[in-house]
Formats: sequence, structure tokens, C-alpha cells
Amino acid sequence: MARYHAPGRVNLIGEHTDYAGGLVLPVAIDRGVTLTCEPADRIRLRSDVDPGGFGRYVAALAAELAALGIVARIEGRLEADLPAGAGLASSAALLVVVGLALLDAAGAELEPMALADACRRAEERAVGVPCGIMDQAVAILAEPGHALLLDCATLAHRQVRLPSGLGIVVVDSRTPRQLAHTGYADRRAELQRALAGDLDETTSRRLRHLRSENARVEAAAAALERGDAEALGAILAAGHASLRDDYEVSTPELDLLVALALDAGAWAARMTGGGFGGAIVVLAPEERCPAIAAAVADGYRDATGRVTEPIVARAARGARRIA
Repeated sequence: MARYHAPGRVNLIGEHTDYAGGLVLPVAIDRGVTLTCEPADRIRLRSDVDPGGFGRYVAALAAELAALGIVARIEGRLEADLPAGAGLASSAALLVVVGLALLDAAGAELEPMALADACRRAEERAVGVPCGIMDQAVAILAEPGHALLLDCATLAHRQVRLPSGLGIVVVDSRTPRQLAHTGYADRRAELQRALAGDLDETTSRRLRHLRSENARVEAAAAALERGDAEALGAILAAGHASLRDDYEVSTPELDLLVALALDAGAWAARMTGGGFGGAIVVLAPEERCPAIAAAVADGYRDATGRVTEPIVARAARGARRIA
């Protein structure tokens, strides 16, 4: 039996920019999806975590690879320690880990970005929601201790080292979102209208978010590279405000979590992922992360009655065969 692992990701800054050819700055985290499998006469995968919903993703990826002349069949088991629906790219991790296994079984190779794009197309085929390439790219390209600065228009990318002592906390609002049933596709359509010059009050705000968010990505990468973790506070705060007000994808629960994290002593916090629920990302001194995570969880439970279990995460390596 072979074993493969693909990480989830948390996006530090650069939200709703990937499908418009903008800049993103995600980090792969030490939570993800693991597949144990072997060649078989047909694809048969099981999962105790998601016993039914993953099949459409696997079928879509098999179809995308077949279109590239790559045909393979495997059987095995999927395991995950990454919460689905929390904005941490669980579906991208699933597709990438299955893609690696299918390529190995077929004795085939794809360039990293070619595999990422095949997985992106498979996700769109599976759920009918147009998505960018950020999640799949970072799941494949990530390096430990680094964020990935990716230009989604040119696919140019480079690793950005995270400052020593910078810790990451991810807090799930426990209000899972299904992007196919939210305004995600509407936001993308509105932004495309704006980019085509069709500007009204709504599309002007969507365009303002895109342009200001791209600038924030560049500023955040520069702050990380000079080791100025505290400078990220204002950058992520502005990003969250833009997502809340100009792009209208935050929620009261996400806004509350951000406020709780900052009150608990975090350097920076904002919603991460597509929005309409999901999670926030918190940047704080590494040694303070457990205490901040506990304070946010307690405050959130007291305010909403919801129980959340924050993840104190590390910047992890991209997808690979592990056995």
C-alpha cells in the first residue's frame, strides 16, 4: 500500500482575487487529507470522515486526467484531520492527494501547475462553482515555514519566509458554508462585470476590493520578508474590512471572532477563505497562540453558544508520497 498526503491551507491575504488573476499569499498547514491505496481494476475509495460526498470530486478528477490521456484505477481509504466547510481548502487537498495517487498508478507525470489546474477544473466540474487555482497550487508547491506568493494571472510564484516566532491560529466559526449555495458565483460575476467596465454602486465596490487587496498582498509579503510581523495587523484589518464592506462576504460570526482574537492579544486577524461562514486566520507570537486560541473559543461560546476548537497550525510542506 502506498500513502499520500496533501495539506489544507489558510490564506493570509488575497481573498477573492485568484479568479480575477490577482495576487494571493496562502500557507499550507499541518492538517490535511491522507490516502492509503493500491492499484485496482476500478476506482474504489472509502472514507469514514465523508462517506458519500467525495465521490463526485474523484470522478471529476478521473475525467480530467483521462482527457489528458492519463487513466488509472486505485482502491483505498481517505483520512482527514481538516474540517470540511471551514474555508481551509479541504476539497483541494482531496483532489490533489487523489491526483498524486492516480498519476503514480498510471506511471505518469504532470508539472506541478498542470496538476493544480487539472484539480481546479475537476472542482469546477464536480460542484459547478468557478474557482481559482490558489488552493490547488499551494497544496502542491508549499514549503515548510513559508507562505506562497502567487500571481494567479501569470502563475509566477515564489516562497516567502515567515518570521521566526510567528504563530498561526485558525478558528472555525462552525457556520459551514457551501459555496455552490452562497453568493460566491454572484460575487465572481459581479467582479467580471466590473472588470469589463460595467460599473454601478455594487460592481464599483467589488472592483475596489480587488485593487486594494492586491496592494495588501504585496505589502504583507514585504512585511513578512523584513520580519515585521506586527505590521501585518493593519494590513489584515484593512483586508477584513474590505471583505466585509466592499465584497460583502463576511458574517457577524466571523467579525466577532476577529474582534475576540485582537482583544486576546493577536497581532493580526481576518476572515479567510471564500466567506459566507468558515474560519478566521490569526497571527500572533508563537508562544501566545494556545492562550489566544483558548480565549477566543471561550468568548465565542459565551457570545453565541457555539463550540469551536481552534487549530494552532504550522506552515507545512506541500503534497507528497509519504510511504
